[in-house]
Amino acid sequence: MRRLRPQAWRLAALLVGLSLVILPLALLSLGGWFGLTGPASPTAAPRPTPTPDQLARGAYLAQAGNCMGCHTARGDAPYAGGRPIPTPFGTVFSPNLTPDPATGLGHWSAEDFWRALHQGRGRDGRLLNPAFPYDNYTLIRREDSDALYDYLRSLAPVARAKPPDELRFPYNTQAALAVWRALFFRPGVYAPDPNRDAVWNRGAYLVQGLGHCSACHGSRNALGGHGGPTDFRGDLLQGLGWYAPSLQDPAEAGVAHWSPPELKAWLRDGRNAHASALGPMAEVVLGSTQHLSEPDLDAMARYLRNLPQREHSQRARPRPETGLREQGAKLYEQHCAACHGQRGEGVPGIYPALAGNRSVAQGEGVNLLRVMLRGAFAPATTGNPRPFGMPPFAGVLSDQELAAVASHVRNSWGNTAGDLRAVDVIRLK
Repeated sequence: MRRLRPQAWRLAALLVGLSLVILPLALLSLGGWFGLTGPASPTAAPRPTPTPDQLARGAYLAQAGNCMGCHTARGDAPYAGGRPIPTPFGTVFSPNLTPDPATGLGHWSAEDFWRALHQGRGRDGRLLNPAFPYDNYTLIRREDSDALYDYLRSLAPVARAKPPDELRFPYNTQAALAVWRALFFRPGVYAPDPNRDAVWNRGAYLVQGLGHCSACHGSRNALGGHGGPTDFRGDLLQGLGWYAPSLQDPAEAGVAHWSPPELKAWLRDGRNAHASALGPMAEVVLGSTQHLSEPDLDAMARYLRNLPQREHSQRARPRPETGLREQGAKLYEQHCAACHGQRGEGVPGIYPALAGNRSVAQGEGVNLLRVMLRGAFAPATTGNPRPFGMPPFAGVLSDQELAAVASHVRNSWGNTAGDLRAVDVIRLK
Protein backbone atom coordinates (compact mmCIF):
# COMPACT_ATOMS: atom_id res chain seq x y z
CA MET A 1 0.00 0.00 0.00
CA ARG A 2 1.13 3.58 -0.70
CA ARG A 3 1.88 5.62 2.39
CA LEU A 4 -0.39 8.63 2.90
CA ARG A 5 1.18 12.05 3.25
CA PRO A 6 0.67 13.93 6.57
CA GLN A 7 -1.94 16.16 4.92
CA ALA A 8 -3.86 13.10 3.75
CA TRP A 9 -3.75 11.59 7.24
CA ARG A 10 -5.14 14.80 8.73
CA LEU A 11 -7.91 14.86 6.13
CA ALA A 12 -8.79 11.22 6.83
CA ALA A 13 -8.85 11.85 10.57
CA LEU A 14 -11.11 14.87 10.05
CA LEU A 15 -13.54 12.85 7.95
CA VAL A 16 -13.68 10.08 10.55
CA GLY A 17 -14.28 12.63 13.29
CA LEU A 18 -17.06 14.29 11.36
CA SER A 19 -18.71 10.93 10.72
CA LEU A 20 -18.68 10.18 14.43
CA VAL A 21 -20.63 13.39 15.01
CA ILE A 22 -22.87 13.51 11.93
CA LEU A 23 -24.05 9.89 12.07
CA PRO A 24 -25.33 10.05 15.67
CA LEU A 25 -26.93 13.45 14.96
CA ALA A 26 -28.67 12.01 11.93
CA LEU A 27 -29.89 9.09 14.00
CA LEU A 28 -31.06 11.52 16.66
CA SER A 29 -33.05 13.40 14.03
CA LEU A 30 -34.62 10.15 12.93
CA GLY A 31 -35.18 9.37 16.58
CA GLY A 32 -37.53 12.31 16.79
CA TRP A 33 -39.80 10.56 14.30
CA PHE A 34 -39.86 7.49 16.56
CA GLY A 35 -40.52 9.32 19.81
CA LEU A 36 -36.95 9.15 21.12
CA THR A 37 -36.98 12.85 21.97
CA GLY A 38 -39.74 14.87 23.54
CA PRO A 39 -40.72 18.25 24.95
CA ALA A 40 -40.65 19.20 28.59
CA SER A 41 -43.62 18.06 30.65
CA PRO A 42 -46.55 20.49 30.85
CA THR A 43 -47.31 22.19 34.12
CA ALA A 44 -49.37 19.83 36.27
CA ALA A 45 -52.08 20.59 38.79
CA PRO A 46 -51.05 20.32 42.47
CA ARG A 47 -51.50 16.86 43.99
CA PRO A 48 -53.64 16.31 47.06
CA THR A 49 -51.81 15.97 50.36
CA PRO A 50 -50.83 12.29 50.73
CA THR A 51 -52.11 10.34 53.72
CA PRO A 52 -49.75 8.69 56.24
CA ASP A 53 -50.59 5.31 54.70
CA GLN A 54 -49.64 6.57 51.23
CA LEU A 55 -46.33 7.91 52.53
CA ALA A 56 -45.63 4.62 54.31
CA ARG A 57 -46.31 2.77 51.07
CA GLY A 58 -43.94 5.06 49.18
CA ALA A 59 -41.23 4.54 51.81
CA TYR A 60 -41.65 0.77 51.47
CA LEU A 61 -41.40 0.92 47.69
CA ALA A 62 -38.25 3.06 47.96
CA GLN A 63 -36.70 0.34 50.09
CA ALA A 64 -37.89 -2.38 47.72
CA GLY A 65 -36.09 -0.55 44.91
CA ASN A 66 -33.04 0.25 47.12
CA CYS A 67 -33.27 3.84 45.88
CA MET A 68 -31.14 5.18 48.72
CA GLY A 69 -28.33 2.81 47.77
CA CYS A 70 -27.49 4.72 44.60
CA HIS A 71 -28.83 8.15 45.55
CA THR A 72 -26.84 8.55 48.78
CA ALA A 73 -23.13 9.35 48.78
CA ARG A 74 -21.12 7.68 51.51
CA GLY A 75 -21.53 9.61 54.77
CA ASP A 76 -23.90 12.14 53.21
CA ALA A 77 -27.59 12.98 53.61
CA PRO A 78 -30.01 10.24 52.46
CA TYR A 79 -31.32 10.66 48.90
CA ALA A 80 -29.21 13.79 48.29
CA GLY A 81 -27.38 12.08 45.41
CA GLY A 82 -23.79 12.53 44.37
CA ARG A 83 -22.74 8.88 44.58
CA PRO A 84 -20.34 7.95 41.75
CA ILE A 85 -21.53 5.03 39.61
CA PRO A 86 -18.72 3.55 37.47
CA THR A 87 -19.59 2.33 33.98
CA PRO A 88 -17.43 1.09 31.07
CA PHE A 89 -18.01 4.50 29.45
CA GLY A 90 -17.05 6.72 32.39
CA THR A 91 -18.54 7.73 35.74
CA VAL A 92 -22.14 8.83 36.29
CA PHE A 93 -23.21 10.66 39.46
CA SER A 94 -26.64 10.05 40.95
CA PRO A 95 -29.00 13.05 41.19
CA ASN A 96 -30.58 14.61 44.26
CA LEU A 97 -34.02 13.09 45.03
CA THR A 98 -34.92 15.39 47.92
CA PRO A 99 -37.50 18.14 47.22
CA ASP A 100 -34.95 20.97 47.09
CA PRO A 101 -36.25 23.40 44.44
CA ALA A 102 -32.88 24.31 42.94
CA THR A 103 -30.99 20.99 42.98
CA GLY A 104 -33.58 18.28 43.64
CA LEU A 105 -37.16 17.34 42.79
CA GLY A 106 -38.72 20.52 44.16
CA HIS A 107 -40.15 21.61 40.81
CA TRP A 108 -40.92 18.12 39.53
CA SER A 109 -44.53 17.04 39.15
CA ALA A 110 -45.82 13.50 39.56
CA GLU A 111 -46.05 13.40 35.76
CA ASP A 112 -42.38 14.39 35.46
CA PHE A 113 -41.42 11.63 37.87
CA TRP A 114 -43.53 9.05 36.06
CA ARG A 115 -41.99 10.01 32.75
CA ALA A 116 -38.49 9.59 34.17
CA LEU A 117 -39.31 6.06 35.35
CA HIS A 118 -41.43 5.02 32.40
CA GLN A 119 -39.70 6.74 29.48
CA GLY A 120 -36.24 7.62 30.79
CA ARG A 121 -36.64 11.38 30.24
CA GLY A 122 -35.81 14.26 32.52
CA ARG A 123 -38.15 17.07 33.46
CA ASP A 124 -36.80 19.11 30.53
CA GLY A 125 -37.39 16.26 28.07
CA ARG A 126 -33.74 15.26 27.79
CA LEU A 127 -32.85 11.58 27.59
CA LEU A 128 -31.50 10.09 30.82
CA ASN A 129 -28.42 7.92 31.06
CA PRO A 130 -29.36 4.23 31.44
CA ALA A 131 -27.12 3.95 34.50
CA PHE A 132 -30.51 4.93 35.94
CA PRO A 133 -32.18 1.61 35.13
CA TYR A 134 -35.31 2.90 33.45
CA ASP A 135 -35.29 -0.18 31.22
CA ASN A 136 -36.45 -1.92 34.42
CA TYR A 137 -38.40 0.94 35.99
CA THR A 138 -40.56 1.33 32.89
CA LEU A 139 -42.46 -1.71 34.21
CA ILE A 140 -43.51 0.09 37.41
CA ARG A 141 -47.22 0.84 37.63
CA ARG A 142 -48.36 4.45 37.76
CA GLU A 143 -49.84 4.13 41.26
CA ASP A 144 -46.47 2.91 42.60
CA SER A 145 -44.68 5.74 40.80
CA ASP A 146 -47.02 8.25 42.44
CA ALA A 147 -46.49 6.70 45.88
CA LEU A 148 -42.70 6.93 45.43
CA TYR A 149 -43.06 10.54 44.30
CA ASP A 150 -45.17 11.48 47.32
CA TYR A 151 -42.68 9.88 49.70
CA LEU A 152 -39.66 11.61 48.16
CA ARG A 153 -41.51 14.93 48.28
CA SER A 154 -42.04 14.41 52.03
CA LEU A 155 -38.30 14.29 52.74
CA ALA A 156 -36.38 17.23 54.14
CA PRO A 157 -34.91 19.21 51.23
CA VAL A 158 -31.14 19.13 50.88
CA ALA A 159 -29.37 21.67 48.66
CA ARG A 160 -26.85 19.48 46.87
CA ALA A 161 -26.15 19.94 43.18
CA LYS A 162 -25.40 16.85 41.12
CA PRO A 163 -21.74 16.70 40.04
CA PRO A 164 -21.31 16.64 36.26
CA ASP A 165 -20.98 13.17 34.78
CA GLU A 166 -17.54 12.11 33.59
CA LEU A 167 -18.43 10.21 30.42
CA ARG A 168 -16.19 9.93 27.38
CA PHE A 169 -17.25 11.23 23.98
CA PRO A 170 -19.57 10.29 22.29
CA TYR A 171 -21.26 8.56 25.25
CA ASN A 172 -21.88 11.95 26.86
CA THR A 173 -24.16 13.10 24.00
CA GLN A 174 -27.91 12.95 23.54
CA ALA A 175 -27.27 11.44 20.12
CA ALA A 176 -25.53 8.44 21.64
CA LEU A 177 -28.38 7.99 24.13
CA ALA A 178 -30.92 8.09 21.31
CA VAL A 179 -29.02 5.37 19.45
CA TRP A 180 -28.77 3.24 22.61
CA ARG A 181 -32.49 3.57 23.27
CA ALA A 182 -33.36 2.72 19.68
CA LEU A 183 -31.36 -0.49 20.04
CA PHE A 184 -32.15 -1.59 23.58
CA PHE A 185 -35.11 0.21 25.19
CA ARG A 186 -38.85 -0.21 24.79
CA PRO A 187 -41.18 1.40 27.36
CA GLY A 188 -43.99 -0.70 28.76
CA VAL A 189 -45.79 -1.36 32.06
CA TYR A 190 -45.61 -4.89 33.53
CA ALA A 191 -48.33 -7.15 32.14
CA PRO A 192 -49.23 -10.13 34.35
CA ASP A 193 -48.74 -13.58 32.84
CA PRO A 194 -52.22 -15.14 32.70
CA ASN A 195 -50.67 -18.61 32.90
CA ARG A 196 -49.11 -17.87 36.30
CA ASP A 197 -50.68 -17.26 39.70
CA ALA A 198 -50.77 -13.97 41.57
CA VAL A 199 -47.77 -14.83 43.79
CA TRP A 200 -45.50 -15.56 40.79
CA ASN A 201 -46.65 -12.38 39.03
CA ARG A 202 -45.98 -10.28 42.13
CA GLY A 203 -42.49 -11.76 42.31
CA ALA A 204 -41.90 -11.09 38.61
CA TYR A 205 -43.06 -7.48 39.04
CA LEU A 206 -40.66 -6.91 41.94
CA VAL A 207 -37.65 -8.68 40.41
CA GLN A 208 -38.02 -7.35 36.86
CA GLY A 209 -39.16 -3.83 37.73
CA LEU A 210 -38.61 -2.13 41.05
CA GLY A 211 -35.88 -4.55 42.18
CA HIS A 212 -34.08 -4.08 38.80
CA CYS A 213 -32.15 -7.33 39.36
CA SER A 214 -31.16 -7.61 35.69
CA ALA A 215 -29.31 -4.28 35.95
CA CYS A 216 -26.50 -6.25 37.61
CA HIS A 217 -27.26 -9.86 36.72
CA GLY A 218 -27.95 -9.24 33.02
CA SER A 219 -25.21 -10.02 30.51
CA ARG A 220 -24.20 -6.78 28.77
CA ASN A 221 -22.70 -6.29 25.34
CA ALA A 222 -20.04 -3.79 24.26
CA LEU A 223 -22.64 -1.00 24.05
CA GLY A 224 -24.03 -1.65 27.52
CA GLY A 225 -27.24 -3.30 26.32
CA HIS A 226 -28.63 -6.57 27.64
CA GLY A 227 -31.58 -8.83 27.04
CA GLY A 228 -34.04 -6.79 29.10
CA PRO A 229 -35.65 -7.22 32.53
CA THR A 230 -35.73 -11.04 32.21
CA ASP A 231 -32.02 -11.41 31.38
CA PHE A 232 -30.20 -12.94 34.37
CA ARG A 233 -27.21 -14.54 32.65
CA GLY A 234 -24.63 -12.80 34.83
CA ASP A 235 -21.74 -10.49 34.02
CA LEU A 236 -18.75 -8.63 35.41
CA LEU A 237 -19.67 -5.39 37.18
CA GLN A 238 -17.30 -2.97 35.47
CA GLY A 239 -15.43 -0.72 37.86
CA LEU A 240 -16.59 -2.56 40.98
CA GLY A 241 -14.35 -5.62 40.84
CA TRP A 242 -17.20 -8.08 41.34
CA TYR A 243 -18.95 -10.62 39.15
CA ALA A 244 -22.76 -10.75 39.32
CA PRO A 245 -23.36 -14.49 38.84
CA SER A 246 -26.03 -15.92 36.60
CA LEU A 247 -29.36 -16.55 38.31
CA GLN A 248 -30.13 -19.08 35.58
CA ASP A 249 -27.06 -21.28 36.01
CA PRO A 250 -27.15 -23.94 38.76
CA ALA A 251 -23.33 -23.78 38.89
CA GLU A 252 -23.35 -20.04 39.60
CA ALA A 253 -26.32 -18.51 41.44
CA GLY A 254 -29.36 -20.46 40.30
CA VAL A 255 -31.61 -21.17 43.30
CA ALA A 256 -34.02 -23.72 41.83
CA HIS A 257 -32.61 -26.34 44.22
CA TRP A 258 -33.04 -24.15 47.31
CA SER A 259 -36.20 -24.54 49.35
CA PRO A 260 -38.49 -21.49 49.69
CA PRO A 261 -37.50 -20.98 53.36
CA GLU A 262 -33.80 -21.14 52.43
CA LEU A 263 -34.18 -18.53 49.71
CA LYS A 264 -36.31 -16.29 51.92
CA ALA A 265 -33.67 -16.50 54.67
CA TRP A 266 -30.97 -15.46 52.22
CA LEU A 267 -32.97 -12.47 50.95
CA ARG A 268 -34.01 -11.44 54.47
CA ASP A 269 -30.90 -12.26 56.54
CA GLY A 270 -28.10 -12.21 53.97
CA ARG A 271 -27.11 -15.83 54.59
CA ASN A 272 -28.38 -19.37 54.80
CA ALA A 273 -26.83 -22.84 54.94
CA HIS A 274 -25.66 -22.52 51.33
CA ALA A 275 -24.26 -19.00 50.97
CA SER A 276 -23.63 -15.54 52.39
CA ALA A 277 -24.32 -12.26 50.57
CA LEU A 278 -21.13 -10.27 50.01
CA GLY A 279 -20.12 -7.17 48.08
CA PRO A 280 -22.85 -5.37 46.10
CA MET A 281 -25.43 -8.02 47.02
CA ALA A 282 -24.74 -7.42 50.71
CA GLU A 283 -25.67 -3.77 50.08
CA VAL A 284 -28.91 -4.88 48.42
CA VAL A 285 -29.86 -7.06 51.39
CA LEU A 286 -28.85 -4.35 53.86
CA GLY A 287 -30.78 -1.54 52.20
CA SER A 288 -33.61 -3.41 50.51
CA THR A 289 -34.59 -7.06 50.74
CA GLN A 290 -34.31 -7.41 54.53
CA HIS A 291 -37.10 -4.83 54.79
CA LEU A 292 -39.55 -6.62 52.50
CA SER A 293 -42.78 -8.12 53.79
CA GLU A 294 -43.21 -11.87 54.12
CA PRO A 295 -45.66 -12.01 51.17
CA ASP A 296 -43.21 -10.13 48.94
CA LEU A 297 -40.33 -12.38 50.00
CA ASP A 298 -42.54 -15.38 49.21
CA ALA A 299 -43.34 -13.89 45.79
CA MET A 300 -39.71 -13.16 44.91
CA ALA A 301 -38.66 -16.61 46.05
CA ARG A 302 -41.38 -18.20 43.88
CA TYR A 303 -40.26 -16.26 40.80
CA LEU A 304 -36.52 -16.78 41.28
CA ARG A 305 -36.87 -20.51 41.98
CA ASN A 306 -38.79 -20.91 38.72
CA LEU A 307 -36.34 -19.15 36.42
CA PRO A 308 -35.31 -21.40 33.51
CA GLN A 309 -31.98 -23.00 34.39
CA ARG A 310 -29.18 -23.58 31.91
CA GLU A 311 -25.45 -23.95 32.34
CA HIS A 312 -23.20 -21.41 30.70
CA SER A 313 -19.81 -22.03 29.20
CA GLN A 314 -16.84 -21.78 31.56
CA ARG A 315 -13.50 -20.29 30.65
CA ALA A 316 -10.78 -22.58 29.30
CA ARG A 317 -8.70 -23.86 32.21
CA PRO A 318 -4.96 -23.22 31.94
CA ARG A 319 -2.56 -26.09 32.32
CA PRO A 320 -1.74 -26.58 36.04
CA GLU A 321 1.42 -24.74 37.06
CA THR A 322 3.98 -26.97 38.76
CA GLY A 323 4.03 -26.41 42.49
CA LEU A 324 1.30 -23.73 42.49
CA ARG A 325 -1.34 -25.71 44.36
CA GLU A 326 1.26 -27.14 46.74
CA GLN A 327 2.37 -23.60 47.59
CA GLY A 328 -1.27 -22.63 48.07
CA ALA A 329 -1.90 -25.58 50.41
CA LYS A 330 0.88 -24.43 52.73
CA LEU A 331 -0.37 -20.84 52.72
CA TYR A 332 -3.94 -22.02 53.32
CA GLU A 333 -2.82 -23.97 56.38
CA GLN A 334 -1.09 -20.87 57.70
CA HIS A 335 -3.69 -18.20 56.97
CA CYS A 336 -7.09 -19.79 56.29
CA ALA A 337 -7.61 -23.17 57.98
CA ALA A 338 -8.27 -21.72 61.44
CA CYS A 339 -11.58 -20.27 60.18
CA HIS A 340 -12.49 -22.28 57.08
CA GLY A 341 -11.34 -25.69 58.36
CA GLN A 342 -8.68 -28.17 57.35
CA ARG A 343 -10.90 -29.53 54.60
CA GLY A 344 -12.76 -26.33 53.74
CA GLU A 345 -15.74 -27.33 55.86
CA GLY A 346 -16.13 -23.93 57.55
CA VAL A 347 -18.15 -23.30 60.71
CA PRO A 348 -21.94 -23.33 60.22
CA GLY A 349 -23.46 -19.90 60.75
CA ILE A 350 -20.07 -18.24 61.18
CA TYR A 351 -17.45 -18.99 58.52
CA PRO A 352 -18.64 -20.23 55.12
CA ALA A 353 -17.55 -23.61 53.81
CA LEU A 354 -15.23 -23.49 50.81
CA ALA A 355 -15.80 -27.10 49.82
CA GLY A 356 -18.61 -27.13 47.26
CA ASN A 357 -18.91 -23.33 47.41
CA ARG A 358 -20.18 -22.01 44.06
CA SER A 359 -18.55 -18.61 44.53
CA VAL A 360 -15.18 -20.32 44.87
CA ALA A 361 -15.66 -22.35 41.68
CA GLN A 362 -17.04 -19.66 39.34
CA GLY A 363 -15.25 -19.52 36.00
CA GLU A 364 -13.12 -16.38 36.28
CA GLY A 365 -12.58 -16.51 40.04
CA VAL A 366 -13.26 -12.76 40.27
CA ASN A 367 -15.30 -12.83 43.48
CA LEU A 368 -12.90 -15.19 45.27
CA LEU A 369 -9.93 -12.98 44.44
CA ARG A 370 -11.90 -9.83 45.31
CA VAL A 371 -12.72 -11.17 48.78
CA MET A 372 -9.14 -12.32 49.35
CA LEU A 373 -7.71 -8.97 48.27
CA ARG A 374 -10.02 -6.55 50.07
CA GLY A 375 -12.04 -8.63 52.51
CA ALA A 376 -15.82 -8.68 52.78
CA PHE A 377 -18.67 -8.71 55.27
CA ALA A 378 -22.15 -10.13 55.10
CA PRO A 379 -24.83 -7.51 55.85
CA ALA A 380 -25.91 -6.87 59.43
CA THR A 381 -29.58 -7.87 59.58
CA THR A 382 -32.10 -8.82 62.23
CA GLY A 383 -31.47 -12.50 61.50
CA ASN A 384 -27.69 -12.03 61.36
CA PRO A 385 -26.96 -9.01 63.58
CA ARG A 386 -23.23 -9.61 64.09
CA PRO A 387 -21.84 -11.11 60.90
CA PHE A 388 -18.30 -12.41 60.86
CA GLY A 389 -16.15 -10.97 58.12
CA MET A 390 -13.20 -11.84 55.95
CA PRO A 391 -10.10 -9.66 56.51
CA PRO A 392 -8.17 -8.32 53.51
CA PHE A 393 -4.96 -10.07 52.48
CA ALA A 394 -3.74 -7.61 49.84
CA GLY A 395 -1.01 -6.38 52.20
CA VAL A 396 -0.19 -9.82 53.56
CA LEU A 397 0.22 -12.04 50.50
CA SER A 398 1.85 -11.29 47.15
CA ASP A 399 -0.04 -11.60 43.87
CA GLN A 400 1.63 -14.98 43.28
CA GLU A 401 0.70 -16.19 46.77
CA LEU A 402 -2.91 -15.05 46.41
CA ALA A 403 -3.15 -16.93 43.11
CA ALA A 404 -1.63 -20.00 44.77
CA VAL A 405 -4.17 -20.01 47.62
CA ALA A 406 -7.03 -19.46 45.20
CA SER A 407 -5.83 -22.31 42.98
CA HIS A 408 -5.58 -24.63 45.98
CA VAL A 409 -9.07 -23.76 47.19
CA ARG A 410 -10.58 -24.10 43.70
CA ASN A 411 -9.15 -27.60 43.28
CA SER A 412 -9.56 -29.20 46.70
CA TRP A 413 -12.27 -31.05 48.62
CA GLY A 414 -14.22 -31.87 45.48
CA ASN A 415 -13.83 -28.44 43.83
CA THR A 416 -12.61 -28.70 40.22
CA ALA A 417 -12.50 -25.13 38.93
CA GLY A 418 -8.99 -24.80 37.54
CA ASP A 419 -6.05 -22.62 38.53
CA LEU A 420 -5.67 -18.86 38.68
CA ARG A 421 -2.50 -16.93 37.94
CA ALA A 422 -0.79 -13.87 39.37
CA VAL A 423 -1.85 -12.02 36.22
CA ASP A 424 -5.52 -12.63 37.19
CA VAL A 425 -4.86 -10.89 40.52
CA ILE A 426 -3.09 -7.99 38.80
CA ARG A 427 -5.90 -7.63 36.25
CA LEU A 428 -8.48 -7.43 39.04
CA LYS A 429 -6.46 -4.78 40.87
